[in-house]
Amino acid sequence: MNTAASSLAAPGRRLALPAPPLRAAGLAALLAVAAVAVPLLATDYWYNAILIPFLIMALAGLGLNLTMGYAGQASLGTGAFMAVGAYATYNLLLRLPALPLPASLALGALITGAVGLVVGLPSLRIKGFYLVATTLAAQFLLEWVFTQVGWFSNYATSSAISAPRLALFGHDLSSPAGRYGLTLASVVVTTLIAGKLVRSQTGRNWKAVRDMETAAAVIGVPVARAKLSAFFAGAAVCGLSGALWAFAYLGTVDARSFDLDRSFQAMFIIIIGGLGSLSGSFIGAAFIVLTPILLTHLSGALLGSALDGGQISNLQRIIFGALIIGFLIKEPNGLAALLGRLRPGR
Repeated sequence: MNTAASSLAAPGRRLALPAPPLRAAGLAALLAVAAVAVPLLATDYWYNAILIPFLIMALAGLGLNLTMGYAGQASLGTGAFMAVGAYATYNLLLRLPALPLPASLALGALITGAVGLVVGLPSLRIKGFYLVATTLAAQFLLEWVFTQVGWFSNYATSSAISAPRLALFGHDLSSPAGRYGLTLASVVVTTLIAGKLVRSQTGRNWKAVRDMETAAAVIGVPVARAKLSAFFAGAAVCGLSGALWAFAYLGTVDARSFDLDRSFQAMFIIIIGGLGSLSGSFIGAAFIVLTPILLTHLSGALLGSALDGGQISNLQRIIFGALIIGFLIKEPNGLAALLGRLRPGR
């Protein structure tokens, strides 16, 4: 009861204290580096192999964190929501060519949010393992729908969709730098909105439901609305990440690009980075994206040609799995909590 009550505040009170000047300055400096310094220094390899997938997977992790980390609603449907966002945005760009790219991305995210709302309906009656099972069913169902119903892929023989020309106000965004700029802008805007959302009354309701659902209902929290809004918001963000994954990263995708492995990847991101932490979504995504690249370079430097590509891939999975287990045991609150304790003055 006390835990749930502490998550709430009177409507007239301030939502949150302003960020400390040092933290605000640090975020501004980080954004300046990402927006100014990176385009001046990054190569095409950095854009295509590191920066763009990192930002997109951070966005997918952030979406799942809204649903699972802040509201406590377990979900294995992240890949399905990413697929909905990709196919919805594709059809908007295809069938409404006059619609600007940002509007198509936003509408695709809203359509995905509506699908997430439907997928979240069972959460009003069930939770825990059974809720995971229903979201898993949605994962397989939506993947099957996009594969079997040709309309979604404009009747392509392989059920694949290809990125249309990416342009904004006449400026071509098809270059690696242009796709990075589109992804970065989308991530920054979405993160700012998510930050305001989790500090609002809606965010406090999510935390109350997560901490103690029964107590939250007793003190007047609209539990059903909180759960469904968490599914809507989380799915919408995941849908945006799916559209960016299809158009800003891969260029051509099909429904199998958003399979169950993608859902597990998003879950690993928030478990490693930190549940209920916006920064944890970015830290976890950095870990997920950079660790395989680091292991590849280390294995090449230390072992040379002693291992073939398949053996290196299996070795990466073993090391990666061991690192995940180690983090879960030693730091269950994720790397965000660990780094928070290492900050000066803590």
